Amino acid sequence: MKIAVITVSDRASSGVYKDASGPAIVEIIAERWPEASIETEVVPDGIDSVTVALDRHADADWILTTGGTGPSPLDRTPEATVAYCDREMPGLAEFCRSRSLEETPNAVFSRGFAGMKGSQYIVNCPGSVKAAAFHARILVTLFEHGIEMARGKGH
Repeated sequence: MKIAVITVSDRASSGVYKDASGPAIVEIIAERWPEASIETEVVPDGIDSVTVALDRHADADWILTTGGTGPSPLDRTPEATVAYCDREMPGLAEFCRSRSLEETPNAVFSRGFAGMKGSQYIVNCPGSVKAAAFHARILVTLFEHGIEMARGKGH
């Protein structure tokens, strides 16, 4: 299993502060799937930077992004992901959002998107450490079955 975690943040990518949400996601994935190959990257906000990063990880089974999903003018991760994907996976995005709403009403501000490119899954997670970790915890339970289905192995 190959996983990529892409943090989208102008400030983290420029060194203003150290990325914490990406490492939180990695820790959760590694705990559940210790044999997984996990690649990480931190990129600035923006459609082009996110699209290029997604392309760099085209061989991953799952890509989780963190950051750039809110209503801020710089938050463009969903738009980049939509452009990258060839199919939408609304159930994944709805699952994450509905579970997040059980924790906080602020989840209504998340514009996270989930889709596929070929047999690869891409899911946008929020940028806060707490929310990113929450999403990772619920998504890791779906990794194996999702991969099997995407490879045509069925249920």
